[in-house]
Amino acid sequence: MAFEFSSHDSDFAPSAFGRAAACVETRMRAFDIRDEAPGDVAAREALLDEAFGPTRFLKSCERLREGRMPARGLALVATDEERLVATMRMWPVFAGAGRPALLLGPLAVARDYRSLGLGAAMIEEGLARAAARNHRAVLLVGDAPYYARFGFDARFTEELAMPGSVERERFLGLELSKGALDGAAGRVSGAGARVASTTRAAPRQLAQAA
Repeated sequence: MAFEFSSHDSDFAPSAFGRAAACVETRMRAFDIRDEAPGDVAAREALLDEAFGPTRFLKSCERLREGRMPARGLALVATDEERLVATMRMWPVFAGAGRPALLLGPLAVARDYRSLGLGAAMIEEGLARAAARNHRAVLLVGDAPYYARFGFDARFTEELAMPGSVERERFLGLELSKGALDGAAGRVSGAGARVASTTRAAPRQLAQAA
């Protein structure tokens, strides 16, 4: 299930944070949410392909992610025993000139794990970890009614512009620190560390490198 487009996930269960991994129970099933590891790349990419298809590399959000590394400690996966069943990453961006923020996404959950509350648990865990690392604001493009439960609202992004066309009602922001997006205006731009490469790489190669 992919939540960057829309979602129909169930209510989330509270999750632990500030640890390398968290065991989250959702509808009588337990999942481990942990930091992404190099060995997760193939499973992560297969899950994203299933969720979004090849057009995921054409999305406006991808312009902020391509060629860059995700935020430290905020590339997460969920596993059920040995199987990777969910992935979520956050990326450093600027919400207008000189205003650091995070971009949430893509978030995807395996098809046969839908409606278990796992997507919501991933978001809750990610936001808690982001706050613990002193990040102050998060942006995303997604389904407003779904993300409202976490505090995301379009009013925080009214004066911001993505590097491409997006539906304004789906361009949302969240303040992890009160006032973090007060007066935020201008173009959202990528701010993460660049992926080391001596040649220009294709989007999939960059995704695997990151």
